[in-house]
Amino acid sequence: MSNAPKFGLNGPQSEAVLYLDGPCLVLAGAGSGKTRVITQKIAYMIEDRGYDPRTIAALTFTNKAAVEMQERIGKLLKQPKQAKQLTVSTFHSLGVKILRQEAAGVGLKDKFSIMDSDDCYTVVSDLAITTDKQEIRRIQTAISLWKNGLVDPEVAIRNAKDEDEAQAARVYRSYLATLQAYQAVDFDDLIRLPVELFRNNEPIRDRWQRRLRYLLMDEYQDTNTCQYELVKLLVTGLGKKPMFTAVGDDDQAIYAWRGASVENLKTLQTDFPDLQVIKLEQNYRSTTRILQAANAVIGNNPKLFEKSLWSEHGLGEPIQVLGMQNDDQEADQVAIMISADHFQRKNKWSDFAILYRGNHQARVIEQALRKERIPYTISGGQSFFDKAEIKDIIAYLRLIANQDDDPAFIRAITTPKRGVGMTTLEKLGEFSKQWNCSLFEAALKGGIEATLQDRQLIPLREFCHWINALEDRATRPGPSGSGDNAAELLDDMMKEINYEHYLYESFDDRAAQGKWQNVLEFTNWLKDRGRGGRERDGEEKNLLELTQMVALMSMLEGQDEEPDAVRMSTLHASKGLEYPHVYLVGCEEGILPHKGDPDASVESIAARIQEERRLMYVGITRAQRSLHITWCKRRKRAGELVNCEPSRFIKEMALDEGDAPPKETEVLTPKERLANLKALLATPKA
Repeated sequence: MSNAPKFGLNGPQSEAVLYLDGPCLVLAGAGSGKTRVITQKIAYMIEDRGYDPRTIAALTFTNKAAVEMQERIGKLLKQPKQAKQLTVSTFHSLGVKILRQEAAGVGLKDKFSIMDSDDCYTVVSDLAITTDKQEIRRIQTAISLWKNGLVDPEVAIRNAKDEDEAQAARVYRSYLATLQAYQAVDFDDLIRLPVELFRNNEPIRDRWQRRLRYLLMDEYQDTNTCQYELVKLLVTGLGKKPMFTAVGDDDQAIYAWRGASVENLKTLQTDFPDLQVIKLEQNYRSTTRILQAANAVIGNNPKLFEKSLWSEHGLGEPIQVLGMQNDDQEADQVAIMISADHFQRKNKWSDFAILYRGNHQARVIEQALRKERIPYTISGGQSFFDKAEIKDIIAYLRLIANQDDDPAFIRAITTPKRGVGMTTLEKLGEFSKQWNCSLFEAALKGGIEATLQDRQLIPLREFCHWINALEDRATRPGPSGSGDNAAELLDDMMKEINYEHYLYESFDDRAAQGKWQNVLEFTNWLKDRGRGGRERDGEEKNLLELTQMVALMSMLEGQDEEPDAVRMSTLHASKGLEYPHVYLVGCEEGILPHKGDPDASVESIAARIQEERRLMYVGITRAQRSLHITWCKRRKRAGELVNCEPSRFIKEMALDEGDAPPKETEVLTPKERLANLKALLATPKA
């Protein structure tokens, strides 16, 4: 071990980096430096143990985490270019990579399409013959959970507990057939299909095992059955020792509702009896008081692995618990306290975070922050480019730019509907697979007349000719270089689509108006860019250049410099982040813990409370220096004021007398303090 890493790691971190004798589980408590362990381990493997970077894969759950990890590894290596040879990606990106290379093995053409949640929603709504949004989402969620649990439709139908579930399972069966006919996959298939492929095709599995000789997994507690199966298939076999490092924390498992299984941590010990378990318990983020409260809360959950966080950051400030009269007072009070603290300590606004259980709690807080003129950003909110109406328009632009873009073709030709139904698209999909070409190309190919009747084929071809004409106008040489004027082309396209009419036909007036405003904002923004507005070079752009720019922007959105503003976030979206000062609001029974199904079994109620407790633990451990917890005696729910009880988790924090809730009269002190500070600032200097 003389080649120990030269980095200042603590004992357990160093042990985790150096261990390469078989499977390894690193139990990394909140703020214990897990990313550091993963990046240093990869650097150590390449620099000190001679691993070829092309044979190492590190899997994460978000693209942002993957990009950051790759950058950090690049900075640790003597030859930073080697970081580019690593596979550092999300589970789903690895799935795409496998499927792109092995498409034929799962019955797909090379250019298969990946459909997003909105595209799949349309398919489910057509198959379920309903427009009830809640019902469609319920079926979509059920299908996703079945896929993630590797449950096939016939088993789902057989095991259905009631008619609703049986109906969802029947839709699932048709849904699989429809996607296969479209030569398309959804998000969950990106893991499910590689698992099926590796299970059924030993030579292909063998090839990928040789290619990826060492696997590292971040946030392992968030894996579902399907992801764990993919990992197992990649690391076992060939008579070799399973070589991987899984990094996770059973106390931060908060995604059971989307199929994640904390049991995967326990199963590791059964499936890999020689598993080396290393615990990281030193926290580099929070003060002792914050960690004591976190340990006290999570201590009420049954433990998969015993561990207790500790820190060298000193005792720190007492945790404040504030009981408010109602949610308006709660929001005002939090805004005033942040404003006062910002003045007094000269903190940045981005040092503060307000965390809550559900998005519905955000509106009243936003209003209070605006009133106090406090800048804020909301994470976990919907991006402009993710709005359905914007994606609809982008689908047309994508298709003009690339006629082989099958998901764009399906979306554009069915939104608004133009006499092309699912049966037509399924037959078109089968024909395109036969000829290994795109749906667009298939529609114009000779020989398809034998598959489709005139009434099916005519609207298809009319649509394709129209797209071709637009593409021709976008690219032909024009007076300003290449392509017709982008603004003119865009106007003609929008007129032909008649999208405003479609919105008012499909949604109530208010929703349609909001969506149409978004579309106008988007098309005006595009026209402005097309004319060279807001561009440093002032160059005009044709429609194809605009489309490429939009595609890049929607991919890169959110990578801009973070503004100096208070962070508002749901607890789920805050995982992995840290802030000097945290305000955890709405800590009441019915909110945190969330009010579940009152008719659920005793076991599922207990499991739900345990997951909610882990969510509270995640919230507490986001705080570095100070933590404020608020709850309301009464809160508006569905327009009515209801009485509330403080969350059981507040009591479980076992706070000292010094941290006890203040008297009601003390609650308003920060406002007076702020008023005094502002008065001082306003006083002219002598």
